[in-house]
Amino acid sequence: MEVYLVDGTYELFRHFYAVPSAKDARGQEIGAVRAVLHSMLAMTREGATHIAVATDHVIESFRNKLWPEYKTGEGIDSNLLAQFPLLEEALTALGILVWPMIEYEADDALASAANAAEQDPRVDRILICTPDKDLAQCVRKTRIVQFDRRKRAVRDEAGVIEKFGVEPASIPDYLALVGDAADGYPGLKGWGAKSTAAVLSQFKHLEHIPLDPREWRVSVTSAATLAATFKRERERAFLFRDLATLRTEIPLFQSVDDLLWTGPTSAFPALAARMDSPQLNRIQ
Repeated sequence: MEVYLVDGTYELFRHFYAVPSAKDARGQEIGAVRAVLHSMLAMTREGATHIAVATDHVIESFRNKLWPEYKTGEGIDSNLLAQFPLLEEALTALGILVWPMIEYEADDALASAANAAEQDPRVDRILICTPDKDLAQCVRKTRIVQFDRRKRAVRDEAGVIEKFGVEPASIPDYLALVGDAADGYPGLKGWGAKSTAAVLSQFKHLEHIPLDPREWRVSVTSAATLAATFKRERERAFLFRDLATLRTEIPLFQSVDDLLWTGPTSAFPALAARMDSPQLNRIQ
């Protein structure tokens, strides 16, 4: 059994900017939602049987209380934001399990779902469908992987190490030091991808990094300066790691069987008619 956990927020964003605008009879933008529905149906045709989608029903989360500059919905196109509730309604009508996140983020739901599905011995592989680097921390060997559906690329643990230079467990530490502009935290000044990977490949986690750079048995440019910055901003680094660490204990389902797609619900025909798509109208 393979489990597909889909980042609905990413899917809605990427389709919004990839497909032409389309409006329903009410004048509401529906183009991205319609494209996501087509994409989900393509997954089922390709053999996916157990599917769930997580969305950011509210862009802000508990992380905004920890770091006021964390990402918000400010600046997001209103026609895109307005499609989130419709996406959740449409996917539910299609019969796909949806987790709309409010206090937490969609990434936390994906991490929690992967953690829960991993406990089921019937599950051979869990594919987290997003290229988002945050989710790299959830990868486990070849059993929990990231799947970039657009590029048709699978990234397992070896792939994470190849791309970032650190193991999946060190990804939150890596992001704490290099920062994540998309999420709104800057990391520590001077700590780039190469120097961070070199240090963390040896020490794994922030708390194990010696404050004395002479103890760093790696070749890092400006080690003394980096060490001074780390010493001065160590507490901020721990805060950024907390922001980057995905929560894995959110209760989302009782059994992996809850993710089995058995076809559209009785609400789907009306929804499909609203989408004005011959392909969707044929799905009954």
